[in-house]
Amino acid sequence: MFETIIGLEIHVELNTKSKIFCSCSTRFGEKPNVNTCPICLGLPGTLPVLNEEVVNLTIKAGRALNCEINMINKFDRKNYFYPDLPKAYQISQYDMPICSNGYIDIEAGEEEGQQETKRIHIARIHMEEDAGKLIHLENEPYTLIDYNRAGVPLIEIVTRPDIRSPKEAVAFLKELKAILEYAEISDCRMEEGSLRCDVNISVRKVGQEQFGTKVEIKNLNSFREIQKALEEEQKRQIELYRLGEEYKIIQETRKWDNSQKKTVPMRSKEDAVDYRYFPEPDLPAVIIDEAAVQKIEAELPELPQQKRDRFMRQYKLSKYEADILVGDKALADYFEEVVGFGIRPKEASNWILADLLRVLKEKKSDGIYVKSQYLADLIKMVEEGKISRSAGKEVLDELAITDKTPEVIIRERGLTQISGTEELEKIVLEVLSKNTDAVEKYKSGSTKVFAFLMGQVMKESRGKANPNVARDILEKFLAM
Repeated sequence: MFETIIGLEIHVELNTKSKIFCSCSTRFGEKPNVNTCPICLGLPGTLPVLNEEVVNLTIKAGRALNCEINMINKFDRKNYFYPDLPKAYQISQYDMPICSNGYIDIEAGEEEGQQETKRIHIARIHMEEDAGKLIHLENEPYTLIDYNRAGVPLIEIVTRPDIRSPKEAVAFLKELKAILEYAEISDCRMEEGSLRCDVNISVRKVGQEQFGTKVEIKNLNSFREIQKALEEEQKRQIELYRLGEEYKIIQETRKWDNSQKKTVPMRSKEDAVDYRYFPEPDLPAVIIDEAAVQKIEAELPELPQQKRDRFMRQYKLSKYEADILVGDKALADYFEEVVGFGIRPKEASNWILADLLRVLKEKKSDGIYVKSQYLADLIKMVEEGKISRSAGKEVLDELAITDKTPEVIIRERGLTQISGTEELEKIVLEVLSKNTDAVEKYKSGSTKVFAFLMGQVMKESRGKANPNVARDILEKFLAM
């Protein structure tokens, strides 16, 4: 039996308007190399100036992640040569990071209903600058470099090797992402590189104290890829162990190749000594005031676990419902907006989780385009019997692609439900007169034909009959 050991290194882009050591914009999607200046391009004679907002956001992240804030910390130079690093060193933090000794609690366990809370410890959080971006052109003998990202402020969050499965790793990352979004520390858009993760994985025999040889995996752009890469690398390392001593796992950096569905070698893994760290001479030590930390901590918003607990307590939602809603800050806010229009929380949750998410998935939407008031109005009309539940789903489909109100869509499509007793009685009598054989069978004790007759009523009304009212009328006439 083997045990998997996983540690994570997560790079998070901070929500600042300017870079960490200069005033260049951090705006994403600009033309190459327009958000640059002599400082972030590393030209000789330039001096960095620390962006105070970077320090404040890092403290905020530290307290949101239960870290200790180190009141005196410093920057260091991490030396390595790579084309996207204009100075040939990165300003980072090494032996005196700003935050240390934090944790996140996650739900761990393979089986639903058998999960328990597990604490994943965070060794450190440190500030650093991002590098540029290399653009490799297919079938071209050269590589382009965009330095817009050079100097963008990052925090690196490093966990202790507490994670024991790929599922636990993804559970940690999802909770971390939610905390950073709720606290407005980062937008965490993985597709834009705002949240990037490198994973360290090793395996050892169960009961063995010494860690196995560690492999780092890079080039992971989604939670699904992270889980798949860890699962495949886990299998690869276990197979090598079983093959014997001559098939040793080597310490290296690998990348996930999505086309081959496996990890492939990149380079041998560097140790800290290879980077020749030394204190950054152009920046003084960062000295933090206790009052500033207390002020930032006091301004922390409601974080995901607090919101989950409140949703279950205040709105009587199940843990499953609360987990899905709170897992996406925009969705949680949207839910509360719908409830704020007078909708029962359970009904709002049902519509959002069962119907709205289905529509958004079908439309391949990355945002919620149905106005919360429109969904609330639609739910009210269904509950009042003005339209059927199935018609409501049809209206919701159109709400996702148009600015029309639910009332306009219902009127244009003729979806108004028939609830008037007099009109429904005429429809029921018409159905009974056309299906005398079924009526006789029902009266002879074959109650199964009731469903058939009810279906005929809905067909005759073109789906507009209020099913509850129609059912009562059908029962009344059949009992005569």
